[in-house]
Amino acid sequence: MTMQEVAILIGVGLFGGAWNSVAGGATLFTFPALMATGLPPVVANATNVLALMPANAFALLPFRAELRAVGTRAMPLLAVSGAGAVTGALLLLFPDPAVFEALIPWLVLLATLLFASADRLRLWLLAQSQGWTGKNATYPALFVGSIYGGYFGAGLGFLLLALAQIIGFRDFHTANVIKNLLSTVFMILSVVVFSAGGLVAWPEALAMMFGTSLGGLVGAKAARFLDPDGLRWIVVGLGVILCLYYFAATYWPVAGWTR
Repeated sequence: MTMQEVAILIGVGLFGGAWNSVAGGATLFTFPALMATGLPPVVANATNVLALMPANAFALLPFRAELRAVGTRAMPLLAVSGAGAVTGALLLLFPDPAVFEALIPWLVLLATLLFASADRLRLWLLAQSQGWTGKNATYPALFVGSIYGGYFGAGLGFLLLALAQIIGFRDFHTANVIKNLLSTVFMILSVVVFSAGGLVAWPEALAMMFGTSLGGLVGAKAARFLDPDGLRWIVVGLGVILCLYYFAATYWPVAGWTR
């Protein structure tokens, strides 16, 4: 890894960490940057999880009071989410890496759709939950969503936010704390699996981690004062561009359209 690549990864990490704390969606910045350094897609994905972990952890700092108020009520959520995350990480670890590479355009498309429909999807889920016979119906959804989180994860935060509110954490800031707590824990568990499987590129991960740590601190302080809605549409625009690129690179691999 050259010094130029180190500088780029730190810079992208700084930007992505700050962005993630405010609006989410840093994976759509950081994952392509790691692939651009020459990392294979599966390794870039695993490395990206480790690199973004500090940004999610630092996003909890301004909300320590809400976190203390949640207390042990988060334990069942953490158990279900953790089991799903480990399952997703194992799915990335064991199959042929070509499977993940073929899925990249579809995963980016899914993430983009989640960002584009985030608020409407969250409100729809909340409305639907009023007619459910029990809130425990959300736990299977949390498990399935966490499998996606352990496998790729971009855009999952909005679903976690909705599920936290459905289960009973109606206050938006408290639900956001639950979202960041779940994201941090399943990232840690995923990193353990990826590290054991030798998928993490440590030099690249540490360079980007340095950036995301600083960015996460800055973004966490700004999160209370910035409206994330406009920023999310920038993520959607980037997602559309990446979708077009990755679909072309995967299904139309002519000169100039390769990863």
